[in-house]
Amino acid sequence: MKILYGVVGEGMGHAMRSRVVLEHLTGQGHEVEIMASGRACDFLSKRFEGTNRIHGFHMIYEENRVRRGKTLWSNVLQGIAGTPKNIQAYFELIREFKPEVVISDFESWTYLYGQAHQLPIISIDNMQIINRCSHAPEIIEGDEADFQFAKAFVKGKLPFCNHYLITTFFRPPVRKDKTTLVPPILRPEILAAKRSRGDHLLVYQTAEGNEGLADILAQSGVECRIYGMRRNITEEQVEGNLRYQPFSEQGFINDLASARGVVAGGGFTLMGEAVYLHKPMLAIPLERQFEQVMNSRYLRAEGFGNWTRKLDEAQILKDFLRDIPKCEEALAKYHQDGNNELFSNVDQLLDRAAARIL
Repeated sequence: MKILYGVVGEGMGHAMRSRVVLEHLTGQGHEVEIMASGRACDFLSKRFEGTNRIHGFHMIYEENRVRRGKTLWSNVLQGIAGTPKNIQAYFELIREFKPEVVISDFESWTYLYGQAHQLPIISIDNMQIINRCSHAPEIIEGDEADFQFAKAFVKGKLPFCNHYLITTFFRPPVRKDKTTLVPPILRPEILAAKRSRGDHLLVYQTAEGNEGLADILAQSGVECRIYGMRRNITEEQVEGNLRYQPFSEQGFINDLASARGVVAGGGFTLMGEAVYLHKPMLAIPLERQFEQVMNSRYLRAEGFGNWTRKLDEAQILKDFLRDIPKCEEALAKYHQDGNNELFSNVDQLLDRAAARIL
């Protein structure tokens, strides 16, 4: 089939997950045209021909929180500048590619193309779980306003798709039809990683304004392999028990697979990989980013780790280290068959689309 595939450019998680689905689709012989924005386009264009750059929504973070005012203003300005290019790409696709089905990873332009041309639309992402599932009060408590904001945004992003595949390691009750929960999408490198139990913590932190984190980590006395805090280094920098690492995808995966535990944000991609590799995690979600708060609360509810709004006290990390054996027991019960469940659902939906019964 001819598939129009859209990938939102906010963060790298969507791009890395979409890469896995795109490799499956092209491997099955489908013809795919990709629309992506931001860093997602840079990442995917190196791997797939037919990747087109479009303007996409992005968020601005400062002091480990989402700055809504700056985010809104930046997106309005860049949206105005990017609209002509988007329209041009939109009509070029109409004239040349003529897709038969649309798959969107939280990306709006491909979705709008599908709606305008009455094409079957399949949504694949983790965000729709906010709107299409029911959540217990303790998952929302204290963040009701952010939950309603996030729910309204997600609900309005890709409404009335033919089907929603939602990737998740937790399983809240589904409250809407045409919705299927599947395990997290895992990169081939994660599936190939050899899991072992080392003594170090893997720390991943890129948000600005979290300078106190290094002091807390140093007080723990535990070896910490830190990624993201010193972005421009080209070799390892060692300061006591802190080992700052340069960017290395394979080095990061090796350190993750052999870690005692993980300290990172509340983003879904790394959290899903940690769960698959049975690595307890201490999550520090971005403020006012409900999806990350939700992920973190479910992480604790499943017994897979813990979370904190700020890692500003040494006792928080000590408690996490103490609870690692208990988290490992819970994680030992988690299993998923790679990406096979997702691929099976995607193939079935495409077969139904081809038969015009989706």
